[in-house]
Amino acid sequence: MNTEQTTNQMTNPMEAWLAQDFELTVPSPGDTVKGTIVAHHENEILVDIGAKSEGIITNREVESMDDATRSHLTVGKEISVYVVSSEDQHGNIVLSYGQAMAEEGWEYARDLLESQDSYKSDIIGYNKGGLLTKIKNVRAFIPASQLGGPPSSGTSTDDYLSQFVGQTLETKVIEVDRDRNRLILSARAAAKKLREAQRKKLLASLDEGEVVDGKVVNIERFGAFVDIGGLQGLVHLSEISWKRISHPTDELNIGDKIEVYILSIDDEKQRVALSIKRLTPDPWTTIDDVYETGQLVEVTITKIERYGAFARLNDDTGLEGLIHVSELSEERIQKPADVVQKDDIVTARIIRIDANQRQLGLSIKQRSEERRVGKECRSRWS
Repeated sequence: MNTEQTTNQMTNPMEAWLAQDFELTVPSPGDTVKGTIVAHHENEILVDIGAKSEGIITNREVESMDDATRSHLTVGKEISVYVVSSEDQHGNIVLSYGQAMAEEGWEYARDLLESQDSYKSDIIGYNKGGLLTKIKNVRAFIPASQLGGPPSSGTSTDDYLSQFVGQTLETKVIEVDRDRNRLILSARAAAKKLREAQRKKLLASLDEGEVVDGKVVNIERFGAFVDIGGLQGLVHLSEISWKRISHPTDELNIGDKIEVYILSIDDEKQRVALSIKRLTPDPWTTIDDVYETGQLVEVTITKIERYGAFARLNDDTGLEGLIHVSELSEERIQKPADVVQKDDIVTARIIRIDANQRQLGLSIKQRSEERRVGKECRSRWS
């Protein structure tokens, strides 16, 4: 019991007696209480709130209600009411249904802000800054910046905003300030949350080792992002091809529709690692069936280093091997670039195959030595 109630009961013994013996409450202004509608009288609504007498919703408020609200307030209906005054000049407890709904609305809005649950907002109007709506009789505002996107080119702000009137938008509460009568909603935040929910649902439906369809939506130097139905996964540069590539655009373009293999799923970070190369056999597992030591092969120089040159087999495997600097020429050379350049196509001899270490040794010198020995033998016998 608050101080005001105690003071009232001290000055009014009958009221105190009623409250104690018959458990009748004495409501205070500002309270929101439950009550039952007992009658409609002279355009006022009488509500039993368990006090010494019924409270009234004044004819002034009733006349300001819309038809839907009035039809809702039928005799026997339990409703929440806000205590405007515990006693007017006629001794009546003055109640307000609208203010009770507003208080409930603010409380509900605070709950929505805390829970971050979505709320379906019926758009009732707009102004130059955004859209107007309500949450349980509390006016709310959706700034234009919190809608899905900017107006299309050539569309005025009025035309853009007016198209939403009468629609229902999925929104989230992003600001509640009761003192300033400020309630701000966002459709963009709700859409983001919906996308997150869809991503979680999609993640739960995926399995490692599964093959799914996708579309390349973005390319970075470290790999390609692929949309697999509302969720983007990354194909790292090393997982695009079995052969060595320097950039994803060597193999992919934005917009390409491809199949991808799911390498791993991180539910906590909502990340999916994908692979393209795992959809084809690893050429290192079959290299011994295709090539042998001593065989001559055509290769393309792909990279020059101080210790030698890397060369790619000109076949479907695209495997790379190393031509060590000592295997580039019979003559002493200062650097590999003295003999070969990037993109040169040359014939080399396979001098080493190690499938376990994924290494291939090549030689240009040994190819040349064989030619020289052959020439010497021919000239000796001629």
